[in-house]
Amino acid sequence: MLTTYKGVLGLPGAALFSFTALWSRLPLSMAGLGIVLLVNERTDSFREAGVMSAVYVLSAAAFAPWQGRLADRFGQGAVLWVVGATYAAGIAAFLVAIEADWSAPWPHACAALAGLATPQTGSMVRARWTHAIDERTQLNTAFSIEAVSDEVVFIVGPVLVTFLTFQVADYAGLACAAAAALLGSWAMALQRSTAPPAGRRRTRTGPAINWLGLWPLVAVSVGLGIIFGSAEVIIAAFTEEQGRKGAAGAVLAVWAAGSLVAGVAVGALPQAPDPRRRLRLSILVLGVLFAPMALLTSIPLLALGMFVGGFMISPSLIALVHLVEQEVPASRLTEALTWTTTGMSVGIAPGAAAVGAVIDAHGASAGFLVPLAAGLAAAVVAWTTGTTSRSSDGVNAAAESH
Repeated sequence: MLTTYKGVLGLPGAALFSFTALWSRLPLSMAGLGIVLLVNERTDSFREAGVMSAVYVLSAAAFAPWQGRLADRFGQGAVLWVVGATYAAGIAAFLVAIEADWSAPWPHACAALAGLATPQTGSMVRARWTHAIDERTQLNTAFSIEAVSDEVVFIVGPVLVTFLTFQVADYAGLACAAAAALLGSWAMALQRSTAPPAGRRRTRTGPAINWLGLWPLVAVSVGLGIIFGSAEVIIAAFTEEQGRKGAAGAVLAVWAAGSLVAGVAVGALPQAPDPRRRLRLSILVLGVLFAPMALLTSIPLLALGMFVGGFMISPSLIALVHLVEQEVPASRLTEALTWTTTGMSVGIAPGAAAVGAVIDAHGASAGFLVPLAAGLAAAVVAWTTGTTSRSSDGVNAAAESH
């Protein structure tokens, strides 16, 4: 297992850009929860907190594909300098709006600005891996490294933002997220030698994306996003009902830990001959596992259930990235990956808002019906769609990146 990972991380510059991308992604697990915790502290309403978080993630979803396209066309560095600074400014403005109790829509507009500039370093680092690797069988390990990195982010981030919000200051968690995005984006921008080449001199938009193959994957991503967005709010509400609202970050970290364990195991295995089959099975099991959670009555049992459910997250995400890489030309991979990120963000927004309304009306346990339904719907899409042929421009996508 160690030899497999050592061979991939030993590629020139790989360990550095992977590590940089890891901590630059902390806002993914900190900002949404930080907004929920901060707004709920100030308004005592999970509905308002969910709406504010939804504004943030919907804005991120709206601009993510454009950010990916700009990175493919003009280079990652040029984009990262701008979005890092803009994101930090947006979070700062949001904190000022909350502290000064500005009326709507000003806090929402500030959250939207931060969302629009959310650095898409997760997609960019996967594009770097595709550019860096000649032996395509190593991609399974590389994508697993990033899936594990995502889970490290979702272990550290929720605990960190919860601690900072409740033990330091209610705005400290979001301030930390802004700093991580700013410094992480700029550090990644400095690593120019490992970035994929800019494609602006080739064509205006690059080779065609196989949308027939990509859209079902985006739809599955929406289902995953609903699961992620709703679970975050459910756990915060459940722990508050139990009189231990500070435990929300720990339960989210346990969930991510289950995914991390699965991701490490998947990365040490040979690449799946049929990633679509892996995606179908893992997303189905992930959805079904939420059914018994509505019956749980204690935080330890909830943490155990989330840990088991986490085993299905990394396999789903790794298979999803493999399928995207197969469907699109390498010169537009960052853009294509940001479409799946957009799908997840589109799901997170209504997931958070809808489950907030369910919780306010029926309690936290009833909220688990939302991720259950989302997982089953995503499974239906995965099982009823199949592989399509890449466009002729994308057949040699792997070679195109070298």
